[in-house]
Amino acid sequence: MSQALHDPGRLAEADLVQLAILKDKTAIRSIIRQHNRRLFRVARSIVSDDGEAEDVLQESYLRAFQSLHSFRAQSTLSTWLTRIVVNEALQRLRRRVEPPIDAAGVAPRLPHNVVHFPLGGHNPVDPERTLAQRQLSQLLERAIDALPADFRTVLVARVLEDMSVEETAAFLDLRPETVKTRLHRARRLLKEALAEHIDALLGDAFPFDGHRCERLTNAVVDRLTKMG
Repeated sequence: MSQALHDPGRLAEADLVQLAILKDKTAIRSIIRQHNRRLFRVARSIVSDDGEAEDVLQESYLRAFQSLHSFRAQSTLSTWLTRIVVNEALQRLRRRVEPPIDAAGVAPRLPHNVVHFPLGGHNPVDPERTLAQRQLSQLLERAIDALPADFRTVLVARVLEDMSVEETAAFLDLRPETVKTRLHRARRLLKEALAEHIDALLGDAFPFDGHRCERLTNAVVDRLTKMG
């Protein structure tokens, strides 16, 4: 037990689960951190909104840890958690179409006191390139969001999260052949969508202005000054 409290990352999954069942906070945090990125991406691929995807994750984690004693390791913990996230996200979509009404005939607002998961990274050394990469990422994210939901979720699972065909089929309750077909179609649609913008993107390739331009200019001027 003491080893888990200090280094849960070295524990086998089954041991980590047992500690989490006992409400060990370190084990719970370890499980969340290991699965956050994958589960967020899967949730977002369904609800198409960052904030709502965080809502989905919070509710899914609460549900998962409350019923963790029912996990029988017939699948991986990751697959089990992903199924919970998919179910919660799909329920959110259904509530969008038909929001619940209270006794006074008013639809309640969804809670927004969600846990915000920190993003990794560091201060950019090259702000121009960082801006160009951000614009490209935004374009790609918009193209992914525009895909049909069934294709989008398979693409996120297989490509962004590198999940196997079998694992993707398991948590989506599909045949492996269907997963392969949807991935193929998703890639084709994505290429077609991005092709419309590629010429504009090429104009921003290999940026060398702003901070980088000023840095080089100063270096040349300094050297010329020293040369007399």
